[in-house]
Amino acid sequence: MTFKNSFEINGRSIGEGIPVYIIAEMSANHGQDLGRAKELVYAAKEAGADAIKLQTYTADTLTMDCKLPHFEAQGAWKGQYLYDLYKGAYMPWDFHKEIIELANSIGITCFSSPFDNSAVDLLESFDSPAYKIASPEIIDHELIRYVAKTGKPIIMSTGGATLAEIAEAVQIVESEGATELCLLKCTSTYPAPAESINLRTIPHLGKSFQCPVGLSDHTLGNDVPIASVAFGACVIEKHFVMSKDDETADSFFSMTPDELKALVHGVRQVEKAIGQVDYPLTTSTSRRCLYVIKDIQAGEMFTRDNIANLRPGGGELMPKDIIRVLGRKSGKHLTRGTQLSWQHLA
Repeated sequence: MTFKNSFEINGRSIGEGIPVYIIAEMSANHGQDLGRAKELVYAAKEAGADAIKLQTYTADTLTMDCKLPHFEAQGAWKGQYLYDLYKGAYMPWDFHKEIIELANSIGITCFSSPFDNSAVDLLESFDSPAYKIASPEIIDHELIRYVAKTGKPIIMSTGGATLAEIAEAVQIVESEGATELCLLKCTSTYPAPAESINLRTIPHLGKSFQCPVGLSDHTLGNDVPIASVAFGACVIEKHFVMSKDDETADSFFSMTPDELKALVHGVRQVEKAIGQVDYPLTTSTSRRCLYVIKDIQAGEMFTRDNIANLRPGGGELMPKDIIRVLGRKSGKHLTRGTQLSWQHLA
């Protein structure tokens, strides 16, 4: 593979050892209300997200208006037909210009998941800084090829794809000369139980495809995405809604502004905590060392009656040294409270 270990989106670097890139996924949570969509942009910026992400499709570019049984939605959306679900969830295409301009004006990156070539054309008209391939589209090689031809960075969710299907999609990206790719471990269940996430897959993906890797998370809460940082996640994507009371297609598993702010804080704390391999080079005063507990005369023998290992530490002789000191004689007069050192021994 010839992918870069790190790359930039709008001047913000993404890669190993770089602060995690956090994406607030708007998805259907705009409720087809431009005002609400703008609220989400402001809230994502205020919470500390690096990017707000859209989805660019229409019901007609995803499915057909057909009432045969296999066109019924599954999972949390069971009881609806796909066409009706997407018709109520898609972002009107004329929203894109104002949302992207707003994001640019307040300093948060905005890009989208296109679901067909016409969506890519729309997004290119706004000079999209990057593209996201949604996990169900990882088998759409024509779409991946069309996106790769733009030369923009690509973030691609793996979802329910097999390792072989991921490899095929990655090969398409590479064949078009694209070198800026990040794969996201993703579990396409809504919401996803923690036991279905398998964070150990993150470093395996990185090793397999030699590119930055992250997590597109559908669990409830922040525990899993925060933990992903310790497994090498370079990007975290999480669905984002203004309120749990919003009745949109994705609101039931999306995080609120307060939760997003807590996620950003938790991720930054874990980044600090990971640090580097480090072992202390000096002794700690929270430990013990050997002390004189009774005045000792020069030439007097050290015994358990006149020395002991006590806190605070920091002295030269450790508790482990007491056996080597007992029975030896003091070379000078020592007062109670003195930290013993080797030079005190005769």
